[in-house]
Amino acid sequence: MEKKYVVQLVMLSLLSCSGLFIIEQVLELSYFIKTAAKIILFLLIPLLYIKFVMKRSILQFLNLKTMDWKNLQQGILLGFLSMVIVIGAFIIFKDFINTDTILVDIQSRMKITPEIFIFIAIYITFGNSLLEEFYFRGFLFLHIHETENKVFAYLYSALLFSIYHVAIFAVWFDFWIMLLALFGLFIIGLVFNWINTKSNNFLNSWILHILADVGVMLIGFYLFGFFS
Repeated sequence: MEKKYVVQLVMLSLLSCSGLFIIEQVLELSYFIKTAAKIILFLLIPLLYIKFVMKRSILQFLNLKTMDWKNLQQGILLGFLSMVIVIGAFIIFKDFINTDTILVDIQSRMKITPEIFIFIAIYITFGNSLLEEFYFRGFLFLHIHETENKVFAYLYSALLFSIYHVAIFAVWFDFWIMLLALFGLFIIGLVFNWINTKSNNFLNSWILHILADVGVMLIGFYLFGFFS
């Protein structure tokens, strides 16, 4: 991939993530409007960029023509491990997290109620994880990684992935828990990047992401009192 595309990908990704931050934290629009915006910024615009700017086949760009099930086993195994880590971390740090603040933010700013949470959980687990893995790994990392800027590809994609999540939980945690969450997401981003180099597509990290999100959604069900 030409160097000019690396610069363009970086600029486009910074604009997209900045736009989502404004939509999430400044405009405080409903979850459904924010989801529509994310689909446009993380899926439609990248697909148009691949097709009309880079002039490449989308399947070729994403390397989805072949699927190696042996490589995907790593995503499954690490996914179950991530699920255990997510739930375990919540249990360990639960006393340092203001769960009431999280619930208020989810229901007031995001407009997510217990009645619709199960549908949101299904979307987040399968749909939102697909958007993020397509964007951060399939669109950004793997194709910056094609150039000699391999270290930059790892660091930039993982760092942007972690900072992007600030828009979602900016008011949920105190400063130190927030830093710990950002560091954890950065490490997760590096692992997601690494595992995709085995198959040269984003399917491995998508499977891992799905299973990790199952752990997060189980915590969500717990916060909403489904298990009480």
